[in-house]
Amino acid sequence: MIVCIAEKPSVARDIARILGATMDRQGYIEGNGYQVTWTYGHLCTLKEPHDYRPEWRHWYLTHLPMVPARFGIKLIDEDYIKRQFAIVEALFRQAELIVNCGDAGQEGELIQRWVLQKTQATCPVKRLWISSMTDEAIREGFANLKDQQQYDSLYMAGLSRAIGDWLLGMNATRLYTLKYGQNRQVLSIGRVQTPTLALIVNREKEIQQFKPEPYWTLTTVYRATTFNATKGKFSSEADGQQLLQAVTGRPFTVTKVEKKQGREQPPQLYDLTSLQVDCNRRFGYSAELTLNLIQQLYEQKLTTYPRVDTTYLPDDVYPKVADICRGLQGYQRYTGWILRQEKIQKSKRVFDTSKVTDHHAIIPTGIPATGLSDMQRAVYDLVTRRFLSVFLPDCLFATTTVMGEVRNAEAMTGPVSVEFKATGKTILNPGWRVLYEKLSLKQDGKNDDEKTLPAFEQGESGPHEPSLTQHFTQPPKHYTEATLLRAMETAGRFVDNDELRAAMKENGIGRPSSRAGIIETLFKRHYIRREKKALVATPMGIELIDLIHEDLLKSCELTGIWEKKLRDIEHHRYQAERFIDELKQQVADIVQQVMTDPGNRRLTLSVPT
Repeated sequence: MIVCIAEKPSVARDIARILGATMDRQGYIEGNGYQVTWTYGHLCTLKEPHDYRPEWRHWYLTHLPMVPARFGIKLIDEDYIKRQFAIVEALFRQAELIVNCGDAGQEGELIQRWVLQKTQATCPVKRLWISSMTDEAIREGFANLKDQQQYDSLYMAGLSRAIGDWLLGMNATRLYTLKYGQNRQVLSIGRVQTPTLALIVNREKEIQQFKPEPYWTLTTVYRATTFNATKGKFSSEADGQQLLQAVTGRPFTVTKVEKKQGREQPPQLYDLTSLQVDCNRRFGYSAELTLNLIQQLYEQKLTTYPRVDTTYLPDDVYPKVADICRGLQGYQRYTGWILRQEKIQKSKRVFDTSKVTDHHAIIPTGIPATGLSDMQRAVYDLVTRRFLSVFLPDCLFATTTVMGEVRNAEAMTGPVSVEFKATGKTILNPGWRVLYEKLSLKQDGKNDDEKTLPAFEQGESGPHEPSLTQHFTQPPKHYTEATLLRAMETAGRFVDNDELRAAMKENGIGRPSSRAGIIETLFKRHYIRREKKALVATPMGIELIDLIHEDLLKSCELTGIWEKKLRDIEHHRYQAERFIDELKQQVADIVQQVMTDPGNRRLTLSVPT
């Protein structure tokens, strides 16, 4: 009998249907030579400290650092998990072959490997590796089952991540709670959680410490168009007033009219982070909500595997583009244009096998979408429009720059000439932007649709209305989930360029699939709170970061280095044993530093109940 094990009952039912297994049993489905069973996400977890040594059940500084000689796993202590594990164990004992059908990613590999280890399965194991849950994809996957050993490095990366989080989280949380917590509460420290909190706290301090400074700008209105003085900002009102007086009552002359044509390529396909960013900006969805929604769409076979960090497709997806387009309902206006082309556009910005490892960018599968909730529909629509946009022409536009001058203006220092500038943008052919006619492309406070200028002629002249306006410098903005996700992706640096951001992903903090959970953990710990879309550090969160003097615990750059090493383990460029040994030494160093701290740092606040 061949036993297949999936990560959820719903996925198991889809697989069983394709394989011809139709008889429902307790905890599995059977038929046609197959038994299809499932986990409920994790059935196993790393052992707790007291499982290694009974004395580690009690929190004492003298027990630190806690470093087990060998890490082990155990069943999660829930009755329903124990019942399902017993069923899986019995099936594995009689199996001729096991097919690992877990989610095709690092976490999915870890979940199933731990079950295989705990059951002590001895028969051969194959791996089902698919990027969508369509019937066709499942059939193709079973026709091309992989050897389990091909994914050993993926498992080792996941295992190293879990052990690393255990070592740092268990030791640092106890260390800081006992040393600085004054028995008030647990101070939660995490390998990704704490640097992320530090980002928010540091931004909060920048805002609190910010002192606005005044500045002035000189503008003038000529033919109902606002022109800005090219001298820029004035730090002194007197300087601005001097030029205002110099240009008042004198004619404005257009000195140059320049028109340039340009083209704008469509945005790249979605990875998980860019989808979460867009959903937060457009709809206010949290990162966790977006992940849940796109996971639901994946399980409904409507989109491909979501927990990805690439914006590219492999070349073998290109022949499927036409069929995907034919299956999309409600988008015929756009798919019709794509399908009428003699040859569908194939760009290296979209199709590049060398930039795809385990999974490709998130795209629709082409199965008609019906019965979706409003939120599911909103996410599905974004994914579908982004997919279609890469096969439409570039957007063509014209940029007009008009330079003007108030000549022979008299200032206190003598005759001056004050230059002004206005720019405008006109869409000549919207190209891919037709997909977004009813959707705003406004991002990060920048309006994508610039003003259109009237026709100006070089040499024309006339009256104008100059004015001097006072402004104040603005503090940095609070993080939103969108901007925080980008900061986590680039280890705290703000990078808005797609290509540059992609190059920095290996040094980001956290995995795309885990970042939403990290943010939610900070909310649950009462370290941050929401104010509309803004993420604001609480006094408790600020005090916790102030307590931590060890850069290793709160530095995005150092955490980013850890993340790169974990990626390198997955891609056979780094040894898991070396990563764990380095982390053990780092934890020992942190314990030593904190234990010998002569200062009087103490927690003064408590989390509200």
